[in-house]
Amino acid sequence: MGMVSEFKEFIARGNVVDLAVAVVIGGAFGQITTALVDGVITPVIGLALGRVDFSQLFISLDGNEYETLAAAQEAAAPVITYGAFIQTVLDFLLIAFVIFMMLRAYNRLKKKQEEAPAEEKPAEPSEEVVLLREIRDALRRPGA
Repeated sequence: MGMVSEFKEFIARGNVVDLAVAVVIGGAFGQITTALVDGVITPVIGLALGRVDFSQLFISLDGNEYETLAAAQEAAAPVITYGAFIQTVLDFLLIAFVIFMMLRAYNRLKKKQEEAPAEEKPAEPSEEVVLLREIRDALRRPGA
């Protein structure tokens, strides 16, 4: 079997196709979640915290005071940008929370859909119940 035909067989497997679809959808879902966090949730949190922009928090290592991070970087001062780390951690936590809430809602909806058909269809009687009913019916017959 040639390499091309082996590759075609590999790609045609359901798992590979499912994985490819999941990666594409996951990327799109990640963009939606990031837009929600960056455009809606983060500004609300920033407003609640007094318009703090964590990405601009830094410590200058050369001993000088700078008004902004841009000014320190323009002066080529060595800086620790701990605010960028804080912002990245907050973004991660917010994105993880939003994904958790969306999956939670999805799982609840899925659970309701699975429970609905189960309630409509009555369970079939067990073999013991069927046998007991047959015995009962046989005893009720005249001449038994």
